Amino acid sequence: MLEKLKNKPFRLNRSELAVPGSRSDFFEKAAQGNSDIVFLDLEDSVAIEKKDQARINVVEAIEGIDWGKKTLSVRVNSMDTDFFEKDILSLLDTKNERLDLLMLPKVNSDKDVLKLEKVVRQLEKKNKREKRLGFELIIQTAKGLINVNNIAGASNRVESLHFGAADFGTSIGAKTMSIGGASNFYGTLSQLHKKNKKRTLFLNDIWQVALFNINLAASAHDLRAVDCPYGDFNDNEGFEALAKSSYSLGFDGKMVIHPNQINIANKVYSPTKKELLEAKEMLHIIEKSSQEGKGAVVFQGKMLDIVTVKQAKNIVELHNKIVSRSKND
Repeated sequence: MLEKLKNKPFRLNRSELAVPGSRSDFFEKAAQGNSDIVFLDLEDSVAIEKKDQARINVVEAIEGIDWGKKTLSVRVNSMDTDFFEKDILSLLDTKNERLDLLMLPKVNSDKDVLKLEKVVRQLEKKNKREKRLGFELIIQTAKGLINVNNIAGASNRVESLHFGAADFGTSIGAKTMSIGGASNFYGTLSQLHKKNKKRTLFLNDIWQVALFNINLAASAHDLRAVDCPYGDFNDNEGFEALAKSSYSLGFDGKMVIHPNQINIANKVYSPTKKELLEAKEMLHIIEKSSQEGKGAVVFQGKMLDIVTVKQAKNIVELHNKIVSRSKND
């Protein structure tokens, strides 16, 4: 039986900064930065011998640092490790309620989500916590992608689905070492040019199928869809291109591994001035036509349908929430 999370909050998720739990010297900077969400990491970015200290660092940071109005999350270790239970107990065996989200990596099925929900619910009840935690789930395996729809609908605590390209690539045996980037060999050759006898390689997006299915499941269950990190944090052009691609597909934001990527993500996953202007014009024309009792509505030579109007409303609503967030920060 689904446990409903009442009054699930709206969260901007354009940029979600990863901060290793073992690097407590980064915490204050992350709290003062421009990312919409910060997740303190207890998993991949922390060496095994530093897991225990990282856990202590994170608990102290949640309680001791002023995170302002920033959304705060913690990525725990996966359920198939000895660290998972220790992570959950340390984070919830306290009455401090500043933490907003738990991020669970390598989710393979809805059973993983239900197990997490059961453990969290018991600890919240034990410690009389009034604030219920939301869940962020990372799809990083072949099993996870196959089961993504069931995963998305497993609990009403689930707020977002994330894509983990590096682990996913390993899971399916992809021959790429790029974290979230393109593969120079995943493409299609053009026909042979008659004059120079050469052929052009057109690169394809090696992650397209995974991204599409994750966004599809997220959309069906009214969740945020968050794109994977881009490993080359010195390549802003490559990061921006991939961010624009997933934004166009419908993603809400991107995980970032370096502060240099934050402002780029915030810009890409926000409506452009042109998008906002066109959306407002569409809505104005629709309202005017409705008042005049007209049926079909044409905008810039194209017929406006219900879906187009909904998209326009979404763009305006997102812009308004970004503006509101900026004023309150």
